[in-house]
Amino acid sequence: MARILLTEDDDGVRMFVQRALMMDGHDVATAEDGTDALDVLAECDGAFDLLLTDIKMPEMDGIALAQSAAKDWPDMTILMMTGYADQRERCDSLNAIVHDVVSKPFSLTEIRGAVRNALRGEEAGDPTSMARAMYG
Repeated sequence: MARILLTEDDDGVRMFVQRALMMDGHDVATAEDGTDALDVLAECDGAFDLLLTDIKMPEMDGIALAQSAAKDWPDMTILMMTGYADQRERCDSLNAIVHDVVSKPFSLTEIRGAVRNALRGEEAGDPTSMARAMYG
């Protein structure tokens, strides 16, 4: 399966998402904020298939992280998460580098499906990809 770097400052959300992705067989590394994530990416020379990051975090937010990661590792897919509508709107200018933005709160099925779609390069609104996300 895929190697994923999950960046989320909320411990509960981070553990929930990590467990959900590990259920699908993914190798999931975690970081607590953007600065920590950049360190992990540098240590591993960007050897991740997917960067899944929250947008609003202390130190370095997900948007700055996405911009930096996309510059240094342009082949890595980036998927973002947020519980704030205004933060989601900030991603509109990042369409070229961010696959999608997942709204919080999300269910186990929703986050697993969003990750599956991102790894396959499918758009979230595509009915075929939605059926695959729900039924494998």
